[in-house]
Amino acid sequence: MELLAPVGDKNKLKLAIHYGADAVYLASKRFGLRTFAGNFDEEELRSAVEYVHSFGKKIYITINILPHDSDFDGLEDYIKMLDNLGVDAVIVADLGVMRVVKRVAPNLNIHISTQANVLNSETANFYAEMGVKRIILARELSLEEIKQIRKNLPTDIELECFAHGAMCISYSGRCLLSTFMTGRDANRGACVQSCRWNYTIREVNKTNEYPIEEDEKGTYILNSHDMCMIEHLDKLRDAGISSIKVEGRMKSEYYVANIINAYRQALDYMYTHKDYNLPESIVGEVNKSSHRTYSTGFFFGGAKQNLNTSMPEADYDFVAIVLEDSKDGKALVEMRNRFLVNSVLEKLSKFENNDIIHINKIETELGENIEDVKVVQQKVYVYTDKPLHKFDILRRKKS
Repeated sequence: MELLAPVGDKNKLKLAIHYGADAVYLASKRFGLRTFAGNFDEEELRSAVEYVHSFGKKIYITINILPHDSDFDGLEDYIKMLDNLGVDAVIVADLGVMRVVKRVAPNLNIHISTQANVLNSETANFYAEMGVKRIILARELSLEEIKQIRKNLPTDIELECFAHGAMCISYSGRCLLSTFMTGRDANRGACVQSCRWNYTIREVNKTNEYPIEEDEKGTYILNSHDMCMIEHLDKLRDAGISSIKVEGRMKSEYYVANIINAYRQALDYMYTHKDYNLPESIVGEVNKSSHRTYSTGFFFGGAKQNLNTSMPEADYDFVAIVLEDSKDGKALVEMRNRFLVNSVLEKLSKFENNDIIHINKIETELGENIEDVKVVQQKVYVYTDKPLHKFDILRRKKS
C-alpha cells in the first residue's frame, strides 16, 4: 500500500519524504480545503513537484472545495498549470471541477475526494466510467463494505482511505457548522473546527431538561475521536485498499515526521512478517504526537464521540529539528521548545533507533557559549554524545 502524507508547507514536504512517504498531498493557496495551512504558490508548487519526483515519489494536488460559480474564476488556467508541472493527480470533490479538469487537461489523473461521499459500488463505478483513476472512500464505510466495493470495481481503479488523524463530526467532512457560527465556510477551505467547542443542548419543548449531562470537564457532544489504524493495516490491505492517507496538513512538522515514520515502520513490518503483530516500539510512537483519544473510526462499526474534552494530548514535546549532520559531536539545530545544557532528550531518526541523547554544550551561530535556548526558532549548535543527522527530531518526554 502507498503511504500518503499531508503537506502544509515546504518544510513538512521535506520531512514527509525523508521519513518514508510514498506520496504527498498538498494545495496551492487557492481551491483547497485548508486555507489556514501555509500552502504553496506557483513557484513553490514547481519546486515541490521537482523535489518529490527527484526521490521517485508522487505528488497529488487538492482541488477539493465545493465551489460556487465565483470559485471557478481562474480554475482552467490553474489546472493547465498543474498539468504542465507534471503533478501525478488532482484530488477533486465536485463534478463541475472534474468536468473542467477533463476538458482542459484530459490526461491528468483524477482522484475523487472523500468529500464526494462514495459509499457504494454504483457510485464508485459511476466515477470509474467517468475516467477516474482513484476513489478516496467516504470515512463512514466498514471494512466489509470496502471489500464489497473492491469486488465490484474494475481492477485498475485504486481505492484510498484515511488511516490516521482527526475525524470530522459531519458526513465525510461536509459541515455547515463553521459557516453558520462564524461565516467561515468549511467546504471552501475556511473551517474553524467549531465542533471542538464545548456545547450544551436542550430539547426545545422541555424547559431546563438536558439529554446529555454536563460534568466538570464540560460536554463535547460534537467532538469525535481521532482515527488510528496502525495496528490494522493488514486488514486494510486485505480489504483492497491501495493507499492509506494520514490527515494533518495543519499539523506540526514534528507530527508529520513522527506519524509518517511510525506508519512507514508499520508497513515495512507488515511486508516482512507473516503475522501482523506490531511491537510496542512502533505502536507507541503514535502517542508521542499531539492527538485526541484514538479510535478505529467506522472500520469495525460506528465511530465514537469524544465526550470528555476537545484538548489534544501527547507524551512528548517537540524540542528541536536538526538542520545538518553532526560533525565532531556538534550539530546545528533549530529550536521549537526551550531546552538547556545537560538536557536529556530523545532522538527521532530514520537512521537509528530512538536513542536518548545528552546535550553537553550549546553555542550560538557566532560561537558564544549559552546555557539556555529560549528564543523561538533560534538556531544553535549542540554538542551531544551521539551522532545527529539532518531532519532528525529532538523531543522530550513530558513529566
